[in-house]
Amino acid sequence: MSSTPTLAPAPTYPDKLDAAVLKVAGVVVLGAIMSILDITVVNVALPKFQTEFAGGGEPLPYSTVAWTVTAYTLSLATVIPLTGWAADRFGTKRLYMMALALFTAGSTLCATAGSIEQLIGYRALQGLGGGMLMPLGMTIMTRAAGPQRMGRLMAVLGIPMLLGPIGGPILGGWLIDHHSWHWIFLINLPIGLIALGYAWFALPSDTPHPSETFDWFGMLMLSPGLAAFLYGVSSIPGEGTFFAPKVGIPATVGLIMSIAFVLYSFRPAHPLLDLRLFQNRDLTVATVTMFLFALAFFGGLLIVPTYFQQVRGETTTSAGLLMAAQGIGAMCTMPIAGALADKLPVGRIVPFGLIGIITGMFALTRIDAHTSYWGYILPALFLMGLGMGATMMPIMTSALRTLTSHEVARGSTLLNITQQIGSSIGVAIISVVLTSGLKNNDLVAQSMAFGEAAKSVTDPTQLGGLLQQFPEVAKVLAAAGPDPVAGQAILLNAVREGMAGAFQTTFLVAACLVLFTLIPAFFLPRKHEQSHYLDDQGAPPVIIH
Repeated sequence: MSSTPTLAPAPTYPDKLDAAVLKVAGVVVLGAIMSILDITVVNVALPKFQTEFAGGGEPLPYSTVAWTVTAYTLSLATVIPLTGWAADRFGTKRLYMMALALFTAGSTLCATAGSIEQLIGYRALQGLGGGMLMPLGMTIMTRAAGPQRMGRLMAVLGIPMLLGPIGGPILGGWLIDHHSWHWIFLINLPIGLIALGYAWFALPSDTPHPSETFDWFGMLMLSPGLAAFLYGVSSIPGEGTFFAPKVGIPATVGLIMSIAFVLYSFRPAHPLLDLRLFQNRDLTVATVTMFLFALAFFGGLLIVPTYFQQVRGETTTSAGLLMAAQGIGAMCTMPIAGALADKLPVGRIVPFGLIGIITGMFALTRIDAHTSYWGYILPALFLMGLGMGATMMPIMTSALRTLTSHEVARGSTLLNITQQIGSSIGVAIISVVLTSGLKNNDLVAQSMAFGEAAKSVTDPTQLGGLLQQFPEVAKVLAAAGPDPVAGQAILLNAVREGMAGAFQTTFLVAACLVLFTLIPAFFLPRKHEQSHYLDDQGAPPVIIH
């Protein structure tokens, strides 16, 4: 006598964000803050590393200390593809706590580094933990919220994405100025311990699914392939060209390995990265939109604090405070966009956010060395922040909420890899455009070279002969008259105006890239969507907006 198996009743979710969900969100936000904040904090410390780990009195080359950033990024790229399988195999709670512990241990080891080589190695270890925090956090929050509340919960996850770029430079500059570089890593120790204890009590236990075999062959293609590709891309700013061997060889090898993985991934039943999820139209459109958005926006975002420091002469801390205008704008719209994403199709929200970013970015194409902060630049940054708050989290919401609960871990992995690759390519493109613009301005290029050459001159009478090698600099100083102090001031102003022109061009490129993001954004869902999140739990599809 046979019996029909009965499905367990599907979980029900209240409409509002209750205390249980917010408790889970608190754990994820803590982990995300550590991971994202650490990237921007270390960027501020690179000049300090050049002198701190210098040997023989000579500062280390910037390209050497930049490996503290590159090693972290490459570790992220290596471990993110493993996250989906590991979440199914070990359970999200156990894996998330392991990632927190690994990140915290790596941070503590970084503070003990006695050489730049040790610091680079410890940063790679830190990245292994940090790479799992964001995709796992998205998975945990999605499962806690259910399909009806995903937009509002994704808005909560957006908080650390805002705090990182804004608070990182401010916090890093303050810690280095008032304490030591060690504290930019040691600060993660108490936060990590609190997050671990909080996660132990707050995160619900989940049931692992260890039946799937690990795709070793896929890992040997995808993880090294992504790492090689991103290494090549991250080398573009230092080499100044896309065609340098240091760029072309690893990027090409990585691209070939990644393409080989794509062709292979449809064969095994459980590939390392499940590209079959792209059969879901909403996920595909959202992923393409996220890729172009990350490429365009994060590349342009990188050079705003650089403009404040190099063109306007602001300190690192001041530049970070000025960037707060963008974060305030995003904080205004992110909760609203999160609530709207639960009630309206995201295709009716995201294009308006992108238009805000585009308007603000095009406004920055007209700035010079004397543009008013309060009257022009800060309102433009605030407008870009309003657009970002209405863009990023609704895209993520659209990508994940029509997946089944078992597919969410793999879907968040796909989304995080896409964002990582897009932002890395965007940063490389914008860095090359800016570097080329500065080099192509004769006065800016010659003034930089003249400043370096003048450091070795001990007799002031030799400066006249040195100036003959830099005719553009000599022309500005000659027009300033015999007063050397006035001449230096006029030269500095002229150089900053020339640099501002390079920034104008770079902001124009970034604005055009954001403009292209509108194309896939118009294909985002514009009608009521059907959620399949509970399909594998025995519940019928849910109609969501």
